Amino acid sequence: MEFQSPDYPQNATIQRPLWGVVFVSAVVGFLAGGAAGGYAYWQVTQQLEEAGIAVSSTDSNGSAVQVDQELKVIDVVKEVSPAVVSVILTQDVPVYERVLRDPFEDLFGGPSPFSIPELQQRGTERREIGGGSGFLVSADGMVATNRHVVSQDNVEYTVFLRDGTSYDATVLATDPLQDLAFLKIERAEPFPFVKLGDSDALEIGQSVVAIGNALGEFQNTVSVGVISGLGRTITASDGGSLVETIEDVIQTDAAINKGNSGGPLLNLSGEVVGVNTATVLQAQSIGFAIPIEGVQRDLYQMANGGEIEYPFLGVRYVPVTKQLQEEESLPVDYGVFVTSGSSQPAVTPDSAAQKAGLKEGDVIVEIDGQRVMQENSLGKILRQYAKDRQPPIYRPGDTIALKVFRDGAEITLSATLGERPE
Repeated sequence: MEFQSPDYPQNATIQRPLWGVVFVSAVVGFLAGGAAGGYAYWQVTQQLEEAGIAVSSTDSNGSAVQVDQELKVIDVVKEVSPAVVSVILTQDVPVYERVLRDPFEDLFGGPSPFSIPELQQRGTERREIGGGSGFLVSADGMVATNRHVVSQDNVEYTVFLRDGTSYDATVLATDPLQDLAFLKIERAEPFPFVKLGDSDALEIGQSVVAIGNALGEFQNTVSVGVISGLGRTITASDGGSLVETIEDVIQTDAAINKGNSGGPLLNLSGEVVGVNTATVLQAQSIGFAIPIEGVQRDLYQMANGGEIEYPFLGVRYVPVTKQLQEEESLPVDYGVFVTSGSSQPAVTPDSAAQKAGLKEGDVIVEIDGQRVMQENSLGKILRQYAKDRQPPIYRPGDTIALKVFRDGAEITLSATLGERPE
């Protein structure tokens, strides 16, 4: 792509008006007065700072605040970039060449004047077939990324660090519910790794930084934006057969491009608060990231049992809204309404929900005293995670109390949670 600079034409003569002389004279006078005033300001500032009083140098346009923001972003990128990696997928693919074949050679026992072109395999070659991003979460080489980045079979994974060094990677685990996966790389000396933050503390409008292998080509690309929304539910596709619904994701306007999947979303303290996972192709500046609590939850389980598991109740439901309340004559405008779909039953056979006695048309309004609402969904409650890499609050085998409205009457049911199937 070529860029054209709007310079003056060659041999152009620039006329300088006479008022420019007057303007320069005025500026000289202004600077002379400003110098005296500036010296006085400097003296006052020095005295205040010696007294322990901070003095802001922000002008009326907030330029100092802008500079401070930029410096924070630069510091975050310098600190975290060594722990951000590119994940490259390679595979042996067949190589074909076009050849001419005589269709009558066998028939006449020798060559004929006829030939037809056809493709013939000429061995295989190792070829890059995809890529994504990730980040190191431990000094011993554990890498967090997206599940859809490592979902292909018969593929070899290579992790590249920012300094260009590469390592063969092994897939350790994939999350059956969230778009998360973990790789392992090895070397003698410790790897740089990130700090994990608290995505529950995020605020809409808060500044964030995304780093990743944009388009699978531009390693450690940095984009800056804000938190645009919290608690979103999206249905994402990898462009192939993988389609999944992800709850409680972070929306950001920091640019997330193809290849950024699995990279970190950072706050200005340099902590990872999300894992970049999806973008809306038909829109501009709408990207999504999985809250970092999901990574912390998975890391705890991997360190204390090796498997990532989720509790499973076994109901299909839709959130209760005022409109649904009116349509179905429900007693409340919150909770979830148990209902069947086109190909799914309302209650999964032989599940915890069926054993507890849940039925189609029930409205689940509380789990262990926690009210079920759109911002605190049934799935989010069951996935709750205690901070500081503690065990999940609910695990398969735990018993929960469900407050349910059935035919306008309130009842309480007890359910022993199962394990979510793959």
